[in-house]
Amino acid sequence: MNKWIEYSIQYANQRSYLDDLFRVYPTIPDGIRDINENKWAKVEKAFNQKNNVLLIESLLKLDLFPIKDSYIAYLKRDKTAIERNPKTINRICGRLYELGLDKLYEKCSEPKETNRQIGPMFKDWMKTKALGLMPICLEDFIASDNDAILDAGDKVMMDFAKEKLNYHHKKGLDFVGRFNGKYVIGEAKFLTDFGGHQNAQFNDAISTIETKGVKAIKIAILDGVLYIQGKNKMHSDLLTTHKDSNIMSALVLRDFLYQI
Repeated sequence: MNKWIEYSIQYANQRSYLDDLFRVYPTIPDGIRDINENKWAKVEKAFNQKNNVLLIESLLKLDLFPIKDSYIAYLKRDKTAIERNPKTINRICGRLYELGLDKLYEKCSEPKETNRQIGPMFKDWMKTKALGLMPICLEDFIASDNDAILDAGDKVMMDFAKEKLNYHHKKGLDFVGRFNGKYVIGEAKFLTDFGGHQNAQFNDAISTIETKGVKAIKIAILDGVLYIQGKNKMHSDLLTTHKDSNIMSALVLRDFLYQI
């Protein structure tokens, strides 16, 4: 088995893994969302007038729609569908009126889901110099061959990896670095549970390290439930299908980078 998988499993099962991981992924929900006063005034007006079309249009302009409904995403992407589908609009509005204005406001101002906030946390953690180097901009990164970590947005990272490292995979990268003259690329994921979306996240990271022809060391920086020993599929895959891959916890990443 790849020793970094082994180290990660040992860390997760023998040490204060979750306490330490909180430095990387401090998953504290944000406070309530701010709702623009003018936008909310339009919601109130439409609600009080019982104007269904205007109510839906006004609520769709907020960051969070107050109820879960399979048709909301469609309406958000095609506003013309609102006028063309009165029965759907009336059905949804019935639920909205039933909730009442106060409850609508409460639902629209709920904190972002923790999973939605996890994305930038890994990059924020790297900016604490936890890996021994402060990430630097592309201009500085390409100006020398020294050890370095790239600080850039998704597009810049992807363009660099494509042009310089022959990376043509469709998935974005969370890490691009250079250590001991060798480039390292990878995705970072915090897998909070088994099943569904989390399995897809796991597979995304794996597909990155399985990309062929890349002129870099490919790693998957994975944390969370995959290191729990048991019969769950993620852990089983880790010990069998992917046992020779460079998969590791963010908490052992620094040691990996400096031994390259």
